[in-house]
Amino acid sequence: MNRNAEATRTNKLITGFKRYWLIYLMMLPGFLYLIIFQYIPMYGIIIAFQDFKPFGGIESIIFNPDWVGLKHFRDFFSSYYFTRLLTNTLLISVYKLVLSFASAILLALLINEVRNKRFKKIAQSISYLPHFLSAVIIAGLVSFILSPSGGPINGIMQALGSQPIDFLGNENYFRSILVVTHVWASVGWGSIVYLAALAGTPVELYESADLDGASRFQKMWYISIPSISHIIIILLILDLGNILDAGFEQVLLLYSPGVYSVGDIIDTYVYREGLLNANYSYASAIGLFKNVVALVLILLANKGAKMFGDKGVW
Repeated sequence: MNRNAEATRTNKLITGFKRYWLIYLMMLPGFLYLIIFQYIPMYGIIIAFQDFKPFGGIESIIFNPDWVGLKHFRDFFSSYYFTRLLTNTLLISVYKLVLSFASAILLALLINEVRNKRFKKIAQSISYLPHFLSAVIIAGLVSFILSPSGGPINGIMQALGSQPIDFLGNENYFRSILVVTHVWASVGWGSIVYLAALAGTPVELYESADLDGASRFQKMWYISIPSISHIIIILLILDLGNILDAGFEQVLLLYSPGVYSVGDIIDTYVYREGLLNANYSYASAIGLFKNVVALVLILLANKGAKMFGDKGVW
């Protein structure tokens, strides 16, 4: 019986491949990309459990490795930097996730309520624009605007009689600058998925609500949001997997030693230890720890979504 079932499944796979071979061919470049650049490099994870010598060649990894077990993980967990890095990473990531996630949903709902098509297209284009700017350009704009010498913000403050402030070098402002900049750069692009989901909402629902005398806010609350709730759950689960990605490029381009106490995150620490100090095994152990935490969070979030009646990601 099992053999017959397996034969049937095999025949279905072969038939499906013959019928949709062109689609499989289109998938091939993406599949090769994942294999070559995502899965094969995972072999390098083993150096997190070795005392890797950068100039030892492949022999030091495969033929004569110096295994140290969990030494690098213990060193990181017991180091002074562990608590600071984890706190900074979580705080910055959670702030970004909450504000950018909510802002994208709110922007999509507001744009969906606009009836003037021309204004709607202009508003969408303006909100998408920051997404296409590189992190270097955005960091340059932020540095110029907040510069204590010649920046427009400090220029206005000086005109009002206040002293200039080095915002990017001040621990009280640095995290807020990171979060606000991230929200500004990502909110428009993040709203695209929600707008697409809202476009599929049956018009009859809104027409029925109009007949019942529902206000725009009521239609938004009782029709628009429930119609995209499944998309919200899926994207939230996926974003939780990146909870320890606090924005490496943004932080690296904006931070300085003066704000390490509030701005230094796991990725920037890995960059300094791995590339600048050539401590590859230690940096790999930290990166592996971060990825394991991300995997656990995705699994828990998906399970939680199913417990509350949603389908989850898988």
